[in-house]
Amino acid sequence: MRWTFSNNFSIDERDLALLDALQNDAAQPLHALAAHCGVSAPTVLRRVRRLEAAGLIERRIAILQPERLAAVLGEGLTAIVEIGLERQGDEYLRAFEARAVAEPAVQQCYRVSAGPDFVLVVAARDMSDYHALAQRLFTEQGNVRQIKAYFSIRRSKFDPRLPLPTGPGHRETDKPAAASA
Repeated sequence: MRWTFSNNFSIDERDLALLDALQNDAAQPLHALAAHCGVSAPTVLRRVRRLEAAGLIERRIAILQPERLAAVLGEGLTAIVEIGLERQGDEYLRAFEARAVAEPAVQQCYRVSAGPDFVLVVAARDMSDYHALAQRLFTEQGNVRQIKAYFSIRRSKFDPRLPLPTGPGHRETDKPAAASA
């Protein structure tokens, strides 16, 4: 099965198997990925580079375990913050979004509808660190109308994996290639 995107870039089931394996552990050696995908190690390397060049693989990172890290470094604080802006024009939304994205403590930033304008996931060392962030990002700029922060007591699940289509029954956008003359 092959899926084709608007720019004639296509992926197949082996690409999906490779993406799935990389989501589990991007540090796997090429030979392990090759065995998982049923191709050679050079083919895996070529496919990974192609998927990176196409922007399907944004980056490969290590995911840290915050509770264990907090035990070593001291307390850590995670907050989910809803932000409502006073002025709703596109330039105001973009300006806040740019500030939020540039802030290292902001792990995730979503522009949302039907409620607040933004939802942020924020990591801070402690409450004092969060207050300094709130002052910089929410108070100093003057366009923030509403802030609602939820502080995590315990993280029950965190999985950055995206669900990928597997097997028959998923929408396939590729049309059979025309026979060449």
